[in-house]
Amino acid sequence: MFTIQDIKAAHSRVKSGVDFPRYIQDLRQLGVHAYETFVSDGHALYIGEADHKLFSEALYAPLEVLAVYQKAEFAAALHLHQHGGTDYLQFCKDCAVNGVYSWVTDLEALTCTYYDAEKKEVLTERIPS
Repeated sequence: MFTIQDIKAAHSRVKSGVDFPRYIQDLRQLGVHAYETFVSDGHALYIGEADHKLFSEALYAPLEVLAVYQKAEFAAALHLHQHGGTDYLQFCKDCAVNGVYSWVTDLEALTCTYYDAEKKEVLTERIPS
C-alpha cells in the first residue's frame, strides 16, 4: 500500500503542468486509483486497492474559492499551466479565483474532472499518456 511519503516523493518531481502525465504514471505504479484535490488548501484524498484511503495535509495557507465558476478565465489558466507557464501553487490560486473547488483525477480512466463550489462538474479532460 502507498503512503503519503510515497506520494510526496512523486509530487516533488512536478514543477509545472508539463510534468503531470509523468506524475500520474508514478502514482499508478504506487497503486493509487484516484485522488481528489481540494483547492482551498491543497489537501487531497488518495484512494487505492481494497478501499485504501489516505488524506494528505494542507499544502498552503487557505485560499478563498469564489462561488461563481469563470469558464473562459479558468480555461486560459489551465492552458497556461499545462504548458509550463505556472507552478502548482499559482495554478491552485487560479483555480480559486475562477471558482474551481476541487478536481478528481481518475487514474484508471485517465481523466481529470474539475468541480465548482456547488460540486457540479465543470470540465473533464483526458490525461495524456
